[in-house]
Amino acid sequence: MSLTLIPAFRDNYIYLLTLPQKPGVWIIDPGEAAPVVAELSRRGLRPSAILCTHHHADHIGGVAELAATYQCPVLGPGASRIPARTEALREGTVHLDGEKITVLEVPGHTLDHLAFYWENLLFCGDTLFAGGCGRIFEGDAAMLYASLQKLAQLPDATKICCAHEYTLANLHFAAKVEPDNDAIGERLERVRRRREAGQPSLPSTLGEERLSNPFLRCHLPSVQHAVRAVYPDTAAESVATFAALRRWKDGFRG
Repeated sequence: MSLTLIPAFRDNYIYLLTLPQKPGVWIIDPGEAAPVVAELSRRGLRPSAILCTHHHADHIGGVAELAATYQCPVLGPGASRIPARTEALREGTVHLDGEKITVLEVPGHTLDHLAFYWENLLFCGDTLFAGGCGRIFEGDAAMLYASLQKLAQLPDATKICCAHEYTLANLHFAAKVEPDNDAIGERLERVRRRREAGQPSLPSTLGEERLSNPFLRCHLPSVQHAVRAVYPDTAAESVATFAALRRWKDGFRG
């Protein structure tokens, strides 16, 4: 298996996954076509499928051109318009190139957001980020919290292949929430060194996220106390803490 992160726009990543001993080449969330075509041409590859997690333009902007150029199927959520989509997916499984992919419905960022889990890779679009989570555009806090809890049931070794290079900013916020959390401080320094060297911070692992991502730690007193220091009326339970934490992060400029 070969996983390639293709930078796009200011901070997006498009994922290119080539399967071992098989002709399969999957493109995940191609927001633009040109960098994908360049990478495929450089390596002499032809995609066998395009997978879309949700309908935002920075995730689907290159789909129509890639599908027309390579005549490959396009799979994605069914409730919104995905260009050139050939198969609408719901939670369950889908088979590609002889491989079984688990499809997870994870609404909140958008109402029909999907995540794809294969082997130990999780392509989660804008639902779970390294050190953070997506903004709530179409759902509500309870919906996104439930989606994150669904993803949190996966094994610690799961590689989090999210779609944006937001990790440094997310960890600065995490350090504000839990300043005494050594795992956050250590991770922040490690990610800072990688970014200074021009390397991506992704993928992370779910084990890392459990230790240092405050949005997966809303059940803990340390996060609940931090949230109530900013929003004193927040109830001491996970969903209320998550909703207030997301609101805090939306306005955070630290």
